[in-house]
Amino acid sequence: MILPIFFIILGIVILLFGGDIFVKGASSLAKRMKVSAIVIGLTVVSFGTSAPEMVVNIFSAIQGSGDLAIGNILGSNISNIFLVLGIAALIRPLSVKEGTTWKEIPLGFLSVVILFILGNDILFGNNGIDVLTRGDGLILISFFLIFLYYTYGLTKVEGEKEDVEKHSLGKSILYIVLGIIGLVIGGKFIVDNAVILARMAGLSELFIGLTIMAVGTSLPELATSGIAAYRGHVDLAVGNVVGSNIFNIMWVLGVTPIIAPIKMNPQANFDIMIAGLAAFILFVFMFTGGKRRRHKLRRSEAIVMLLMYVGYIVFISFRG
Repeated sequence: MILPIFFIILGIVILLFGGDIFVKGASSLAKRMKVSAIVIGLTVVSFGTSAPEMVVNIFSAIQGSGDLAIGNILGSNISNIFLVLGIAALIRPLSVKEGTTWKEIPLGFLSVVILFILGNDILFGNNGIDVLTRGDGLILISFFLIFLYYTYGLTKVEGEKEDVEKHSLGKSILYIVLGIIGLVIGGKFIVDNAVILARMAGLSELFIGLTIMAVGTSLPELATSGIAAYRGHVDLAVGNVVGSNIFNIMWVLGVTPIIAPIKMNPQANFDIMIAGLAAFILFVFMFTGGKRRRHKLRRSEAIVMLLMYVGYIVFISFRG
Protein backbone atom coordinates (compact mmCIF):
# COMPACT_ATOMS: atom_id res chain seq x y z
CA MET A 1 0.00 0.00 0.00
CA ILE A 2 2.96 2.32 0.65
CA LEU A 3 4.22 2.02 -2.94
CA PRO A 4 1.00 3.28 -4.62
CA ILE A 5 0.85 6.22 -2.18
CA PHE A 6 4.50 7.05 -2.98
CA PHE A 7 3.80 6.96 -6.73
CA ILE A 8 0.66 9.11 -6.31
CA ILE A 9 2.69 11.75 -4.43
CA LEU A 10 5.49 11.49 -7.01
CA GLY A 11 2.89 11.83 -9.77
CA ILE A 12 1.43 14.96 -8.16
CA VAL A 13 4.91 16.54 -7.89
CA ILE A 14 5.71 15.73 -11.54
CA LEU A 15 2.24 16.91 -12.64
CA LEU A 16 2.51 20.28 -10.86
CA PHE A 17 6.07 20.80 -12.09
CA GLY A 18 4.96 19.99 -15.64
CA GLY A 19 2.02 22.38 -15.43
CA ASP A 20 4.21 25.18 -14.06
CA ILE A 21 6.93 25.01 -16.72
CA PHE A 22 4.33 24.49 -19.47
CA VAL A 23 2.67 27.79 -18.46
CA LYS A 24 6.05 29.56 -18.33
CA GLY A 25 7.07 28.27 -21.75
CA ALA A 26 3.72 28.85 -23.46
CA SER A 27 3.35 32.35 -21.93
CA SER A 28 6.86 33.30 -23.01
CA LEU A 29 6.27 31.97 -26.54
CA ALA A 30 2.96 33.87 -26.77
CA LYS A 31 4.70 37.06 -25.64
CA ARG A 32 7.41 36.60 -28.28
CA MET A 33 4.62 36.28 -30.87
CA LYS A 34 3.24 39.68 -29.72
CA VAL A 35 0.11 38.20 -28.14
CA SER A 36 -1.42 40.70 -25.68
CA ALA A 37 -1.04 40.20 -21.93
CA ILE A 38 -4.83 39.97 -21.54
CA VAL A 39 -5.12 37.12 -24.03
CA ILE A 40 -2.15 35.32 -22.45
CA GLY A 41 -3.77 35.58 -19.03
CA LEU A 42 -7.15 34.31 -20.23
CA THR A 43 -5.86 31.47 -22.40
CA VAL A 44 -2.36 30.17 -21.74
CA VAL A 45 -2.19 30.86 -18.00
CA SER A 46 -5.82 30.04 -17.16
CA PHE A 47 -5.88 26.84 -19.20
CA GLY A 48 -2.39 25.91 -18.06
CA THR A 49 -3.27 26.11 -14.37
CA SER A 50 -6.23 23.80 -15.05
CA ALA A 51 -3.93 21.33 -16.83
CA PRO A 52 -3.38 19.05 -13.76
CA GLU A 53 -7.13 18.44 -13.34
CA MET A 54 -7.56 18.11 -17.10
CA VAL A 55 -4.80 15.51 -17.57
CA VAL A 56 -5.96 13.45 -14.57
CA ASN A 57 -9.55 13.50 -15.86
CA ILE A 58 -8.59 12.53 -19.41
CA PHE A 59 -6.65 9.47 -18.19
CA SER A 60 -9.48 8.60 -15.80
CA ALA A 61 -12.08 8.79 -18.56
CA ILE A 62 -9.99 6.75 -21.03
CA GLN A 63 -9.44 4.03 -18.41
CA GLY A 64 -13.13 3.95 -17.50
CA SER A 65 -12.57 5.40 -14.02
CA GLY A 66 -15.38 7.94 -14.11
CA ASP A 67 -15.56 8.13 -10.31
CA LEU A 68 -11.95 9.38 -10.21
CA ALA A 69 -12.77 12.08 -12.77
CA ILE A 70 -15.89 13.30 -10.96
CA GLY A 71 -14.28 12.98 -7.52
CA ASN A 72 -11.21 14.93 -8.63
CA ILE A 73 -13.25 17.93 -9.82
CA LEU A 74 -15.80 18.00 -6.99
CA GLY A 75 -13.10 17.43 -4.38
CA SER A 76 -10.94 20.18 -5.89
CA ASN A 77 -13.83 22.65 -5.88
CA ILE A 78 -14.80 21.84 -2.29
CA SER A 79 -11.21 22.04 -1.04
CA ASN A 80 -10.62 25.26 -3.02
CA ILE A 81 -13.34 27.06 -1.04
CA PHE A 82 -13.30 25.42 2.38
CA LEU A 83 -9.58 24.57 2.64
CA VAL A 84 -7.70 26.99 0.35
CA LEU A 85 -9.74 30.12 1.12
CA GLY A 86 -10.03 29.02 4.75
CA ILE A 87 -6.24 28.92 5.14
CA ALA A 88 -5.75 32.13 3.11
CA ALA A 89 -8.31 34.07 5.18
CA LEU A 90 -6.76 32.73 8.37
CA ILE A 91 -3.43 34.24 7.29
CA ARG A 92 -5.07 37.57 6.46
CA PRO A 93 -8.76 38.56 6.06
CA LEU A 94 -9.63 38.61 2.36
CA SER A 95 -11.19 41.59 0.62
CA VAL A 96 -13.38 40.64 -2.33
CA LYS A 97 -14.21 42.73 -5.37
CA GLU A 98 -17.89 43.60 -5.69
CA GLY A 99 -17.99 42.05 -9.16
CA THR A 100 -16.68 38.78 -7.72
CA THR A 101 -19.39 38.81 -5.05
CA TRP A 102 -22.30 39.51 -7.38
CA LYS A 103 -21.19 37.74 -10.56
CA GLU A 104 -18.38 35.19 -10.24
CA ILE A 105 -19.44 33.52 -6.96
CA PRO A 106 -23.06 33.10 -8.22
CA LEU A 107 -21.63 31.79 -11.53
CA GLY A 108 -19.64 29.25 -9.52
CA PHE A 109 -22.87 28.16 -7.79
CA LEU A 110 -24.70 28.06 -11.14
CA SER A 111 -22.03 25.78 -12.63
CA VAL A 112 -22.69 23.26 -9.82
CA VAL A 113 -26.46 23.43 -10.45
CA ILE A 114 -25.91 22.80 -14.17
CA LEU A 115 -23.69 19.80 -13.37
CA PHE A 116 -26.39 18.40 -11.04
CA ILE A 117 -29.04 18.69 -13.76
CA LEU A 118 -26.85 17.18 -16.50
CA GLY A 119 -25.64 14.36 -14.26
CA ASN A 120 -29.09 13.23 -13.08
CA ASP A 121 -30.79 11.95 -16.22
CA ILE A 122 -33.05 9.54 -14.31
CA LEU A 123 -34.27 12.22 -11.90
CA PHE A 124 -35.13 14.61 -14.73
CA GLY A 125 -36.53 11.86 -16.99
CA ASN A 126 -33.96 12.27 -19.76
CA ASN A 127 -32.48 8.76 -19.74
CA GLY A 128 -32.54 5.38 -18.04
CA ILE A 129 -29.02 5.87 -16.69
CA ASP A 130 -27.17 8.77 -15.08
CA VAL A 131 -24.31 9.65 -17.41
CA LEU A 132 -22.43 12.74 -18.59
CA THR A 133 -22.69 12.39 -22.36
CA ARG A 134 -20.78 14.11 -25.15
CA GLY A 135 -23.80 16.38 -25.56
CA ASP A 136 -23.58 17.33 -21.87
CA GLY A 137 -19.90 18.11 -22.39
CA LEU A 138 -20.74 20.45 -25.25
CA ILE A 139 -23.37 22.21 -23.08
CA LEU A 140 -20.79 22.78 -20.32
CA ILE A 141 -18.24 24.10 -22.83
CA SER A 142 -20.89 26.47 -24.27
CA PHE A 143 -21.44 27.96 -20.80
CA PHE A 144 -17.67 28.10 -20.37
CA LEU A 145 -17.25 30.13 -23.58
CA ILE A 146 -19.84 32.62 -22.28
CA PHE A 147 -17.87 32.88 -19.02
CA LEU A 148 -14.63 33.36 -21.00
CA TYR A 149 -16.22 36.18 -23.02
CA TYR A 150 -17.43 37.83 -19.80
CA THR A 151 -13.97 37.51 -18.24
CA TYR A 152 -12.33 39.00 -21.34
CA GLY A 153 -14.62 42.04 -21.17
CA LEU A 154 -13.99 42.39 -17.43
CA THR A 155 -10.23 42.21 -17.90
CA LYS A 156 -10.32 44.89 -20.59
CA VAL A 157 -12.33 47.21 -18.34
CA GLU A 158 -10.17 46.68 -15.26
CA GLY A 159 -6.94 46.74 -17.24
CA GLU A 160 -5.45 43.73 -15.48
CA LYS A 161 -2.19 42.46 -16.95
CA GLU A 162 -0.40 39.19 -16.66
CA ASP A 163 3.25 39.49 -15.62
CA VAL A 164 4.93 37.24 -18.17
CA GLU A 165 8.62 36.38 -18.11
CA LYS A 166 10.18 36.34 -21.58
CA HIS A 167 12.61 33.53 -22.45
CA SER A 168 14.52 32.70 -25.63
CA LEU A 169 12.62 30.83 -28.35
CA GLY A 170 14.55 27.61 -27.74
CA LYS A 171 14.04 27.76 -23.98
CA SER A 172 10.31 28.49 -24.38
CA ILE A 173 9.83 25.47 -26.66
CA LEU A 174 11.91 23.28 -24.30
CA TYR A 175 9.69 24.35 -21.37
CA ILE A 176 6.54 23.51 -23.36
CA VAL A 177 7.83 20.05 -24.37
CA LEU A 178 9.08 19.22 -20.85
CA GLY A 179 5.83 20.53 -19.39
CA ILE A 180 3.69 18.30 -21.60
CA ILE A 181 5.90 15.28 -20.79
CA GLY A 182 5.60 16.06 -17.06
CA LEU A 183 1.82 16.43 -17.28
CA VAL A 184 1.41 13.13 -19.13
CA ILE A 185 3.77 11.13 -16.88
CA GLY A 186 2.43 12.68 -13.67
CA GLY A 187 -1.20 12.20 -14.69
CA LYS A 188 -0.59 8.58 -15.66
CA PHE A 189 1.19 7.87 -12.34
CA ILE A 190 -1.65 9.39 -10.33
CA VAL A 191 -4.54 7.63 -12.06
CA ASP A 192 -2.89 4.19 -12.28
CA ASN A 193 -1.80 4.16 -8.65
CA ALA A 194 -5.05 5.71 -7.37
CA VAL A 195 -6.93 2.76 -8.88
CA ILE A 196 -4.42 0.30 -7.34
CA LEU A 197 -4.67 2.01 -3.93
CA ALA A 198 -8.47 1.99 -4.01
CA ARG A 199 -8.52 -1.75 -4.73
CA MET A 200 -5.86 -2.59 -2.13
CA ALA A 201 -7.45 -0.50 0.65
CA GLY A 202 -11.03 -1.38 -0.23
CA LEU A 203 -11.83 2.30 -0.83
CA SER A 204 -13.98 3.64 -3.63
CA GLU A 205 -12.37 5.48 -6.55
CA LEU A 206 -14.77 8.34 -5.77
CA PHE A 207 -13.25 8.68 -2.28
CA ILE A 208 -9.67 8.67 -3.64
CA GLY A 209 -10.66 11.32 -6.20
CA LEU A 210 -12.39 13.50 -3.59
CA THR A 211 -9.44 13.43 -1.19
CA ILE A 212 -5.87 12.60 -2.27
CA MET A 213 -6.21 13.53 -5.94
CA ALA A 214 -8.35 16.61 -5.27
CA VAL A 215 -6.03 18.12 -2.67
CA GLY A 216 -3.00 17.26 -4.81
CA THR A 217 -4.32 19.02 -7.91
CA SER A 218 -5.47 21.97 -5.74
CA LEU A 219 -1.95 22.65 -4.45
CA PRO A 220 -1.30 25.44 -7.03
CA GLU A 221 -4.40 27.31 -5.80
CA LEU A 222 -3.36 26.76 -2.17
CA ALA A 223 0.16 28.08 -2.82
CA THR A 224 -1.05 31.04 -4.90
CA SER A 225 -3.80 32.12 -2.49
CA GLY A 226 -1.68 31.57 0.63
CA ILE A 227 1.22 33.63 -0.75
CA ALA A 228 -1.17 36.32 -2.04
CA ALA A 229 -2.75 36.64 1.42
CA TYR A 230 0.66 36.72 3.14
CA ARG A 231 1.90 39.47 0.81
CA GLY A 232 -1.28 41.49 1.21
CA HIS A 233 -2.74 40.87 -2.27
CA VAL A 234 -5.97 39.76 -0.63
CA ASP A 235 -8.30 40.94 -3.39
CA LEU A 236 -6.92 38.34 -5.80
CA ALA A 237 -7.33 35.18 -3.72
CA VAL A 238 -11.13 34.73 -3.84
CA GLY A 239 -11.48 35.68 -7.51
CA ASN A 240 -8.72 33.26 -8.52
CA VAL A 241 -10.26 30.36 -6.58
CA VAL A 242 -13.81 30.98 -7.82
CA GLY A 243 -12.52 31.31 -11.38
CA SER A 244 -10.64 28.03 -11.00
CA ASN A 245 -13.82 26.30 -9.78
CA ILE A 246 -15.79 27.52 -12.80
CA PHE A 247 -12.97 26.33 -15.08
CA ASN A 248 -12.99 22.91 -13.41
CA ILE A 249 -16.68 22.22 -14.00
CA MET A 250 -17.41 24.00 -17.26
CA TRP A 251 -14.10 23.37 -19.04
CA VAL A 252 -12.49 20.24 -17.55
CA LEU A 253 -15.77 18.37 -17.03
CA GLY A 254 -16.91 19.70 -20.40
CA VAL A 255 -13.97 18.20 -22.29
CA THR A 256 -13.78 14.93 -20.31
CA PRO A 257 -17.11 13.33 -21.41
CA ILE A 258 -16.43 14.33 -25.02
CA ILE A 259 -13.39 12.04 -24.86
CA ALA A 260 -15.30 9.29 -23.04
CA PRO A 261 -18.81 9.59 -21.49
CA ILE A 262 -18.80 9.35 -17.68
CA LYS A 263 -21.28 7.21 -15.75
CA MET A 264 -22.37 9.13 -12.66
CA ASN A 265 -22.15 7.47 -9.25
CA PRO A 266 -25.36 8.21 -7.26
CA GLN A 267 -23.16 8.90 -4.20
CA ALA A 268 -21.62 11.85 -6.07
CA ASN A 269 -24.91 13.76 -5.73
CA PHE A 270 -24.09 14.41 -2.08
CA ASP A 271 -20.67 15.79 -3.06
CA ILE A 272 -22.25 17.94 -5.78
CA MET A 273 -24.55 19.40 -3.12
CA ILE A 274 -21.57 20.07 -0.83
CA ALA A 275 -19.80 21.86 -3.70
CA GLY A 276 -22.92 23.98 -4.20
CA LEU A 277 -23.21 24.57 -0.45
CA ALA A 278 -19.58 25.74 -0.34
CA ALA A 279 -20.25 28.34 -3.06
CA PHE A 280 -23.48 29.44 -1.33
CA ILE A 281 -21.76 29.80 2.07
CA LEU A 282 -18.98 31.85 0.48
CA PHE A 283 -21.63 34.16 -0.99
CA VAL A 284 -23.43 34.51 2.38
CA PHE A 285 -20.15 35.31 4.16
CA MET A 286 -19.74 38.33 1.87
CA PHE A 287 -22.63 40.01 3.73
CA THR A 288 -22.00 39.06 7.36
CA GLY A 289 -20.46 41.44 9.88
CA GLY A 290 -22.36 44.62 8.96
CA LYS A 291 -21.97 47.14 6.12
CA ARG A 292 -18.37 48.05 6.95
CA ARG A 293 -17.28 44.43 6.67
CA ARG A 294 -19.15 43.48 3.53
CA HIS A 295 -17.23 41.77 0.72
CA LYS A 296 -14.70 40.42 3.21
CA LEU A 297 -13.82 36.93 4.37
CA ARG A 298 -12.78 37.19 8.02
CA ARG A 299 -10.75 34.85 10.23
CA SER A 300 -13.82 33.72 12.18
CA GLU A 301 -15.50 32.70 8.91
CA ALA A 302 -12.29 31.00 7.79
CA ILE A 303 -12.36 28.83 10.92
CA VAL A 304 -15.98 27.85 10.16
CA MET A 305 -15.00 26.88 6.61
CA LEU A 306 -12.02 24.80 7.77
CA LEU A 307 -14.18 23.01 10.35
CA MET A 308 -16.75 22.26 7.66
CA TYR A 309 -14.02 20.78 5.47
CA VAL A 310 -12.79 18.58 8.32
CA GLY A 311 -16.39 17.47 8.96
CA TYR A 312 -16.87 16.67 5.27
CA ILE A 313 -13.65 14.60 5.10
CA VAL A 314 -14.63 12.69 8.25
CA PHE A 315 -18.07 11.94 6.77
CA ILE A 316 -16.81 10.64 3.41
CA SER A 317 -14.12 8.62 5.24
CA PHE A 318 -16.88 6.68 7.00
CA ARG A 319 -18.85 6.50 3.76
CA GLY A 320 -15.80 5.00 2.02
